[in-house]
Amino acid sequence: MSIEPVAATMPAADLQLLRRAEELLGRVFLAGRHEVATALRATDGSVHLGVHVEGSCRRSSICAEGVALGAARAAGVALGQVASVVSVQIKPADRFRIIAPCGVCRELISDYSPAATVWLTVPDTDEVIAVPALDLLPSKSRRVW
Repeated sequence: MSIEPVAATMPAADLQLLRRAEELLGRVFLAGRHEVATALRATDGSVHLGVHVEGSCRRSSICAEGVALGAARAAGVALGQVASVVSVQIKPADRFRIIAPCGVCRELISDYSPAATVWLTVPDTDEVIAVPALDLLPSKSRRVW
């Protein structure tokens, strides 16, 4: 299966994240099981990947963003050092699409990586934009971890 990559204007380092997420999802995609991949970059330049793991009971599912954050932490990255996050999903017509984190992942990213840039697609225009993690949750109560 040939899947069309996202056409986006991004800094080179973030474009690399996008391509890594697309490559991962292209390898592991399984409808209903593994439908999202995330790539994140830490300030030291390291890249960490995660894939969505669907459970038979929705509550047991794990989002790709959480898996990527866990992989970064397991590699010794302080999660406050996450600089950029991009997640992709395969949409109809066999094309990748950058997606915004779900509400739980917005909380997770903004709790641990409040200075991170999160890439998403604007629903009405299909424009790919960068958003500060804290802007994903207006009026968020800040935690000190």
